[in-house]
Amino acid sequence: MPANPKPTIIIRDLTAFDDLSKVEAVEKEVWGLADRDVTPLTLIIALQEAGSLWLGAFDRDTLVGFAFAFFGRENGVPMIHSHMLAVLAPYRDLDLGYKLKLAQRERALAAGVRQMTWTFDPLQSRNAHLNVAKLGVVSDKYKVNFYGPETSSVLHRNGTDRLWVQWRLTSERVQQRLQGKHSHNDVLDALPNVMPLVRFNGDGKPVTSDLAEATARQRICIEIPSDINLIEQKAPALAKAWRDATRWAFSESLKAGFFVAEFCRSIRGKQGPGAYLLQKGTVEEFVAEI
Repeated sequence: MPANPKPTIIIRDLTAFDDLSKVEAVEKEVWGLADRDVTPLTLIIALQEAGSLWLGAFDRDTLVGFAFAFFGRENGVPMIHSHMLAVLAPYRDLDLGYKLKLAQRERALAAGVRQMTWTFDPLQSRNAHLNVAKLGVVSDKYKVNFYGPETSSVLHRNGTDRLWVQWRLTSERVQQRLQGKHSHNDVLDALPNVMPLVRFNGDGKPVTSDLAEATARQRICIEIPSDINLIEQKAPALAKAWRDATRWAFSESLKAGFFVAEFCRSIRGKQGPGAYLLQKGTVEEFVAEI
């Protein structure tokens, strides 16, 4: 990052050729993608011209992050799907992911769209905190190897399982999150009374609970490590164990009528091991629209 520890970042639409041509370099740096997995510039240009949303975060003339979303339909309802969001490593403590999402929300509402979807790896605790805790997404769909068993990215060597999330843009839940009215400590305080379907044992390995006993309850939780990327580098077998355990837990609990309602870190105010809180019911009943 430049000498100034807090550079002035401008978020704006990517419309000019010069802006759009900078996306490839950010994709490669963030995900370590081979050429075959990078979005072709010709496709980027065509998607932008056809109305898709390309937003960039700029430090002066340098593109340091971007978000790409396109229009679609889910269950017959118009929505915007946010396919990619990337921020260069030196800029990840500036809340740019959050700010790019807010910019996407602003443009979606201006277009008359009230719902956004996207996917993220449920083992990535930073993304879970941003998406569920800060933005207020919910999920009732788990996709096994959504992009295939792996891609050229080192981040995808442990499978590409994803939670498919819904962001109800005008819901009371989302508005409270964006206004800072939600207390994450309330969720943390509730966790000791919730049965974990996956939890840590004494040496950091995942332990699963009895499925029938867990799904007979109204709420359960699924614990995840604080840094799965580090585990994948140092202990690939352990990372795979976490993938297998959480894949089973999410798949079976969602099949049993639960949905992902909350996420919190187990260390107050710090990056640390986290837990998803799932509860029985439907997203439609849980999320109040206004």
